[in-house]
Amino acid sequence: MRPVHPTPSQNRVRVGARLRSSRRAQGLTIEQLASATSLTKGFISRVERDETSPSVATLLTMCEVLSLPIGALFEASETELVSLADAPLINMGGRGTIERMVTPRGQSKIQMLRSTLEPGADGGDKLYTVNCDVEVVHVISGNFEIQFTDRTVSLVAGDTITFPGRELHNWKNPGAAEAEVLWTLVPAAWSGAV
Repeated sequence: MRPVHPTPSQNRVRVGARLRSSRRAQGLTIEQLASATSLTKGFISRVERDETSPSVATLLTMCEVLSLPIGALFEASETELVSLADAPLINMGGRGTIERMVTPRGQSKIQMLRSTLEPGADGGDKLYTVNCDVEVVHVISGNFEIQFTDRTVSLVAGDTITFPGRELHNWKNPGAAEAEVLWTLVPAAWSGAV
């Protein structure tokens, strides 16, 4: 049996945009970076446009001047798409709701939930709190009410309310039609990570 040798990927690792972003974030010009690294402006420009690949030693020098860990150039992007159709169904305790988590399950900094609320749907019999610092509710369509200990706030499509998640509250759909609501919790109250 003949050994099969791996071949290089056709998709080159592109580090230029990250180098350029780091340089610009520090307010450095290409000329200043060239002076600090003893490289030419033209070479740095080509590296930032991914038109040439620097040696490891050159890449280390550029990263040292930019105070950028070299590993940061190769980290995977933190971008993750969650389509509404694939968003997991969850139950936050409301009645008459279909709730989906539209942020990734492992995201701990923020959590977004999209709820479809039947007419008369509500958050239960008692006021409650959510384990987060900030709660933001945006009404996509329909009518929505949020009750606090001292007041009730009515919202319609396009309205957004922001309040501390630890403030006692409850909600309901007082309308005769379904309502669509987007909840944002900062930080995430529950990651759902298994």
